[in-house]
Amino acid sequence: MSAPADEVGTAPAPAVVVGGSIAGLAAALALAERGFPVRVLERSAPPPHGPAAKAAELWDRPTVPQGDHSHILTSLGVRVLRRSAPWLLESALAEGAQLLDLTEAGSAGGPREPADDELVALAVRRTVLELLLYRAVCDLPGVTVDHGTTVRSLLFDPPGSRVTGVVTELGEHLPARFVVDATGRRAAALSWLTDAGIPVGEDLTGPTQLRGFTRFYRLTAPGGPLPGPLNRGNAAGGIWDHYAAVVHPADNGTFAITIGAPTGDTGTNLLRTPVGFTAAARLSPYVAPWADERNATPLTNIRAITMPPNVLRSTARPGRRQVAGLFSVGDAACVTDPLYGRGMSLALQHAFALAELLRTHPEVGVRQSERAARLAEAIHRPWFEQAVHDSRARARLWRARIEGDPPPHVPPVAPGRPAMADIARAAGGDTAVRRGLLLVLMGLNTPAEVFDSATFRGRVLAASPGAATAAGPLPPTRAELLAALSAGEGN
Repeated sequence: MSAPADEVGTAPAPAVVVGGSIAGLAAALALAERGFPVRVLERSAPPPHGPAAKAAELWDRPTVPQGDHSHILTSLGVRVLRRSAPWLLESALAEGAQLLDLTEAGSAGGPREPADDELVALAVRRTVLELLLYRAVCDLPGVTVDHGTTVRSLLFDPPGSRVTGVVTELGEHLPARFVVDATGRRAAALSWLTDAGIPVGEDLTGPTQLRGFTRFYRLTAPGGPLPGPLNRGNAAGGIWDHYAAVVHPADNGTFAITIGAPTGDTGTNLLRTPVGFTAAARLSPYVAPWADERNATPLTNIRAITMPPNVLRSTARPGRRQVAGLFSVGDAACVTDPLYGRGMSLALQHAFALAELLRTHPEVGVRQSERAARLAEAIHRPWFEQAVHDSRARARLWRARIEGDPPPHVPPVAPGRPAMADIARAAGGDTAVRRGLLLVLMGLNTPAEVFDSATFRGRVLAASPGAATAAGPLPPTRAELLAALSAGEGN
């Protein structure tokens, strides 16, 4: 399909995508495949040449601070790639990524159902997947990628109701059929609009109160048996009552260990050190064998990051004034708690869905903008609301453990919806509940589609504490964890 020209006899202005990370590259790919000329504007330098796995390790991404941390592509992300970019999935597998069958990992159990074919996750480092996507976009006809380019402001038509281009930091005016904000968590469109005197609505937010510490490793025997079971289907470890520790397998025998702790908790500051991080990992159930020096070698130092709040941008919700020709995608539209690993998959889903909407409704105007806002909200809002709830529940529980208080009660997201703790407990002894929980955790169904089902609620209510399977090994108490960190400090 060829994008229509703005005026008869003239070439169409390109779609300008601001930001060349996962969301921006996916949007560029999807738009180009639907006939739109595309220009990607990226602030950072291009990646190095060479084999994908090695180049990805050397790729410096100062504008993507989360890029060097653990990521997963959930079943939702795999579904998007299978339907919209199967060759990208095949390329990732050819470069050493692996598909994890979550039913084989014991997360579903019982007789297979049709939905189980989609219960897979892609084990790959974000940088490897992003590099493959970048190279594919650069090879597409009709796409140009400009590096070292920062957008300063927007161009508008005389009434100021439609975006017609962007102005770079160097003062260059670049025309655009429409502009896609893929600037990630900074959501630059909000400042562009504000600077132009155009009011923006309020963002919906909810704190995560979380910081993460990540280290990547390489298995001593890649391709051999894993150091330990993936008790979480696509991961090993747990989110416990005062901290979290999770292993995520990746490509080419690599994996990441990420340890989560509350912000402001000075007792866990030593997780920044190799000795403290290793001590905590070796105390954590299911994580310990992966941190054994006989099984793996560290590839990186400890990378620390304070997790951003959950945010649903005003530009991703209907009911606010929408400037025609400006669209936000990925984290620029919505950010959810990184501990639950939804970001990359939602970015891919949003990018391809937005491109298809723009192909189907190519006329830039209010109706197109309203459709795009409704689309963004439908994709992101269920996960934003669930993330806000889960972040609040986790933060309150962890804070109670630190202060020695009883566990707090957190109301459910929706009236009558079972609490996640009750669902998890019932999942231990009920295959149907376990499968439903996994479908939600992997993004294939929204929480409302599964958790609000009368049948599902009934099964959760019917589950007795004795119906759950053994909880498995217990994590260290907070006192034991802090003692191990302190002991490491003295070494």
